[in-house]
Amino acid sequence: MKMSQTPERGSKMPTNFTVVKVEDVGDGSNTGAAAGESRPISLDNVFQEERDVDNSQEPESDESHKESTPFINSNNDEGRIYEGKNMALYEEEIDSTPMVASLLSKLANYTNLTQGVREHEEAEDGVRRVAVMVPQMGTFIGVYLPCMQNILGVILFLRLTWIVGTAGILESFAIVSMCCICTLLTAISMSAIATNGVVPAGGSYYMISRSLGPEFGGAVGLCFYLGTTFAGSLYILGTIEILLMYIVPTATVHKDNMRVYGTCCLLLMALVVFVGVKYVNKLALVFLSCVVLSIMATYAGAIKTLIEPPEFSVCLLGNRSLKNEIFPSCAKTEVVKNISVTTDLWKHFCDSEYSNATCDEFFTLNNLTEIPAIPGLLSGVIKDNLWSNYGPANMEIEKKDLPSQSPQIPSNDRNQYFVFSDIATYFTLLVGIYFPSVTGIMAGSNRSGDLRDAQRSIPIGTILAILTSSFLYMTFVVLFGACIEGVVLRDKFGFSVKKTPVIGVLAWPSPWVIVIGSFFSCCGAALQSLTGAPRLLQAIARDGIIPFLQVFGHGKRNGEPTWALLLTVGICEIGILIASLDEVAPILSMFFLMCYLFVNLACAVQTLLRTPNWRPRFKFYHWTLSFLGMSLCLSLMFICSWYYALIAIVIAGCIYKYIEYRGAVKEWGDGIRGLSLNAARYALIRLEEAPLHTKNWRPQVLVLCKLNADLEVKHPRLLSFTSQLKAGKGLTIVCSVLEGTYMTRKEDANLGETKMKVTMAAERTKGFSHVIVSSSLRDGFSILIQSAGLGGMKHNAVLMAWPAGWRQARDSLARRNFIETVRETTEANQALLVAKNIDHFPKNQERLKEGAIDVWWIVHDGGLLMLLPFLLMQHKVWRKCKMRIFTVAQLDDNSIQMKKDLQVFLYHLRLDAEVEVVEMHDSDISAFTYEKTLKMEQRSQMLKEMQLSRTEREREIQSITDVSRGSIKRRKWPVVDSPLNTQSIPEDEAQLIHDRNTASHSVTNEKAAGATPDRVHMTWTKDKLLNERNKHREGMAVKDMFNMKPEWENLNQSNVRRMHTAVKLNEVVVKKSKDSQLVLLNMPGPPKNKKGDENYMEFLEVLMEGLDRVLLVRGGGREVITIYS
Repeated sequence: MKMSQTPERGSKMPTNFTVVKVEDVGDGSNTGAAAGESRPISLDNVFQEERDVDNSQEPESDESHKESTPFINSNNDEGRIYEGKNMALYEEEIDSTPMVASLLSKLANYTNLTQGVREHEEAEDGVRRVAVMVPQMGTFIGVYLPCMQNILGVILFLRLTWIVGTAGILESFAIVSMCCICTLLTAISMSAIATNGVVPAGGSYYMISRSLGPEFGGAVGLCFYLGTTFAGSLYILGTIEILLMYIVPTATVHKDNMRVYGTCCLLLMALVVFVGVKYVNKLALVFLSCVVLSIMATYAGAIKTLIEPPEFSVCLLGNRSLKNEIFPSCAKTEVVKNISVTTDLWKHFCDSEYSNATCDEFFTLNNLTEIPAIPGLLSGVIKDNLWSNYGPANMEIEKKDLPSQSPQIPSNDRNQYFVFSDIATYFTLLVGIYFPSVTGIMAGSNRSGDLRDAQRSIPIGTILAILTSSFLYMTFVVLFGACIEGVVLRDKFGFSVKKTPVIGVLAWPSPWVIVIGSFFSCCGAALQSLTGAPRLLQAIARDGIIPFLQVFGHGKRNGEPTWALLLTVGICEIGILIASLDEVAPILSMFFLMCYLFVNLACAVQTLLRTPNWRPRFKFYHWTLSFLGMSLCLSLMFICSWYYALIAIVIAGCIYKYIEYRGAVKEWGDGIRGLSLNAARYALIRLEEAPLHTKNWRPQVLVLCKLNADLEVKHPRLLSFTSQLKAGKGLTIVCSVLEGTYMTRKEDANLGETKMKVTMAAERTKGFSHVIVSSSLRDGFSILIQSAGLGGMKHNAVLMAWPAGWRQARDSLARRNFIETVRETTEANQALLVAKNIDHFPKNQERLKEGAIDVWWIVHDGGLLMLLPFLLMQHKVWRKCKMRIFTVAQLDDNSIQMKKDLQVFLYHLRLDAEVEVVEMHDSDISAFTYEKTLKMEQRSQMLKEMQLSRTEREREIQSITDVSRGSIKRRKWPVVDSPLNTQSIPEDEAQLIHDRNTASHSVTNEKAAGATPDRVHMTWTKDKLLNERNKHREGMAVKDMFNMKPEWENLNQSNVRRMHTAVKLNEVVVKKSKDSQLVLLNMPGPPKNKKGDENYMEFLEVLMEGLDRVLLVRGGGREVITIYS
């Protein structure tokens, strides 16, 4: 849809659209040649092109945008492209979101390419491009035949007859059924995933990684790569076995023929793949024809047995099968010209050719019997082959229904002429050997880029191929058991039928059809494995999820994965050196089964989660089928080989953890993330069903950070302390507030949050981060305290740094914000932790060699004060510190009994700590306390009354402060009567430390309210003190100017008592805990009357004066520690 003409300026807005024919232009040029091209583009290119156009058209300012729009008279109308003025309502969105018509026209040209399958060509203009052909393959050619070619292979021709003879028809049928059902269920799951959107080339790796995430995708992708690589080893070993056993049996150059010839064959095939994979693709039809002809020859031979069985026969000595390639006739003697002479067989078992020669005792005791190798369908041999014939290694292959006499003294001299089983046989071994014959179901999904309609072809072609191959295998099991003699079936290499493949004996017209067909089939399968495995590794490497595989993402200029091919050849050589097809088969079975297991898991998870994006076109799936397939895969893994299964699981687990720890961060919208979301939602709902018990309480911390001008965390040690406190457990939410409006500071908030995450990673803080924008810091912190967290995962404690510069602030905003935060946390029943000198706290890399964590337990806060040191000491930084608990005894308390009770209490709490009770008796209030109180009230009064500029106000405050400090330094105040270490806090002064949420705090408040000024004593008379002070106050004219009389009687006696408590308690704490690594103190609550807010901060400053690392703790009003188990 496009407008036929742009109207003149000033004309009416058109109201109709005119449909015109437009040509597709590949590169956006106006040349006629370009208009005729149809160039493919990827989805990334589509949207990247939109972004590029947007960036090129982005105006420098609002004014320039207005001038350049076609809705205002401008000279730049022709320079901008719009979808039409009828879309003026969406004018501003056009730059960021394309119109539907333009998007559809670009998506119509989208094609996906197979990874490295097509050769890259040079374009005419010298620029390298990918030459793209429209995918033309349908279901039969693109999916069905490749799957059939991969499924039918070496095991069918070399081991299926032996499996039927050893396991019997019934158990062989069970083996085939289990494996085929496993692959069928996997194919159903794979079809659902493959039809849930476009599947680029990459097959199972792409499907698993995009469904289960990069960790599972990388682990299973590498397992699938190893399975494909060992499959190449299996096919090469099969090729060499056919070559040396049946085609050129005399080509013996070394005792390790399999290893020597296998290595040479591997190098030759790697060279073919390196030269060009297109030659492999051209030979694919030849290899497929060999497989089809071999299968047809086998069926033809089975049908022919109804008319005329083959002439092959088996020679038995007693009931033991003999290797008849070394003698022409199955007899001890024969008549030649009416003369009885010994045969070649006689010469092998006797010491001479004469009839009186000494012969092997078993040869003498038993007769020779010749039976047909292929009795035929109507012979009834199927009854003998129904049951299994397992046995140990090196056991003679015997026909049980024939008579046989064993010698009294067994002789091993002539055993080389009998047919022996080369390995011990049992059911689980046969399962592992057979399973590779049903792999190859991913061939169709690997070619999804070449299919005309991948979402239709992959399910139909793959499932039909599995059903067809399953039918073939099951019919072959029955035909082999019904046509071939049991001793021949158990003869793995065909020694008893003149060293001919057993399936070749059945085939018509000649065994060479099977020999040649199986040889080329194995060659083709090996070449395809060596072609597909490097590309799979290259796809994993290019995804960047495994850092050490990055080098294998590179290759030749045409995209061929050279380095990946070299690694594949190296791993494939390991399988060649094993030199046994029967030992390599279980290895690749493990890796393929693990891959199929995760395909089923991916489908089951996506189905159960019901994510909105899960809309597969293939509807014949169910999560129960996927779980059944997954269970069957896991069972088959341990049935085949439990130790190989464990090794494969360990390898996948190590790769998973490595990707999780070191891999690149990829967001592919995988199902595991959806599973995590569902699990988190379920857990959050369950958490709210019942209140949290005290035994499960742990600090869920909301960390209130400040950002500097560069939007970086101002105090990173706050995050370090959080990680030390949490030790990676529980909830941590790191938040900050920016002043302004969200519309104007959105980018700053995003940038701040990004830098906050970087700091959290550097400080090893595990948790969530969030930066909000609010009109004021106070409102922002209030919002965070109220609403941070979700459901049962809400914070119960707030951690923040002490506002060290509140005295120097130009206004009281910092002080008010802090006090209101304290009030709101208390009201919300949340604990509050305030760290003083947070920048002096240890880093996570530091290790404190010694020292103590001192707890000053003044009032009961629910046990948080005692729990915090225990949590800190779980971290390596504080592990070597010891815990000391100090409590205060008042005048009427029994300090000795208090200490005993506290020790018993700590014993029941299972806490190791030293206990000390500090006695502080009533004492007179010193003049120093009055001086502190006076200075505090002067500052508060001055800030209220002085309406000066910022500079003047700070200068006046500083002058008063300096004079007050000078007066203290010049005068040595008398010491109070009672010694320092015997002083205690009067009950009246307990108002300093109170908590509105506990009963004990309420009692303290009531006592403080009933206190009288009579308890306040002065060691100086009032007149003497006033005279002494006035001697040094002549220079304080500014106080006279504001009429601020430093009269003792004007002081608020409540403030005096509180200051006295702060001073005395600080003296004791400094004396006892000055050298401690950390001091934890009960944090006094702010006064209920907000008029005292200006003095609250001063009390706290005095309380913490002289201490380095201090953590003020205010409980949340509930018990957080218990003595019960």
